[in-house]
Amino acid sequence: ELARITAVAPSTISGHLTRLLDAGICVTERQGRHSYVRIADGATARLLDDLACHAIPDRDAAHAVPVVAAPDPLVRARTCYDHFAGRLGMAVTDAMERRGLLHTQDAFELTEAGRAWCAEAGISLAGEGRRPLASSCLDWTERRRHLGGLAGARLRARAFEEEWVVRPEGGGRALEVTGAGERAFGDLLGLTPEAWS
Repeated sequence: ELARITAVAPSTISGHLTRLLDAGICVTERQGRHSYVRIADGATARLLDDLACHAIPDRDAAHAVPVVAAPDPLVRARTCYDHFAGRLGMAVTDAMERRGLLHTQDAFELTEAGRAWCAEAGISLAGEGRRPLASSCLDWTERRRHLGGLAGARLRARAFEEEWVVRPEGGGRALEVTGAGERAFGDLLGLTPEAWS
């Protein structure tokens, strides 16, 4: 994708990425058979942004790089293994973080307030072997990490039980948020349909 977007040979991109990884400027995250490269941390990102402001004319002009061409239903809401993904998965994760229910800085961690919230929302966190309570999963359309682990799986299960989400006709991984789901996500996390549209 980087080679296509920048119109450079894949071997050139690979060489540059190797140097950035060796220097600690970037890190690699594996997700299934894919490998994603990201800037190592917030301090490095700020440094690169500051340098780009000086080096690139009109740096602040609006720009966008389309990275994923996926059918709209899959981008809006889908399952990723046994938890939410797409814009819905990211909206849930972001809302939980904003409300202090989930820490996402390094490893994902459900807070005490998050455990209480799960209990109030009817989301059971009773054991399931050695599975972590919360884990991160890299979203292939949003290119950000969303909530996985036991909490993510149990939230998705509750949403199916209560018919907050349903599979569209034809099945697949895409999801549709129902009217009941709009109300539930609004009541539980302050989300509106615009968050996943």
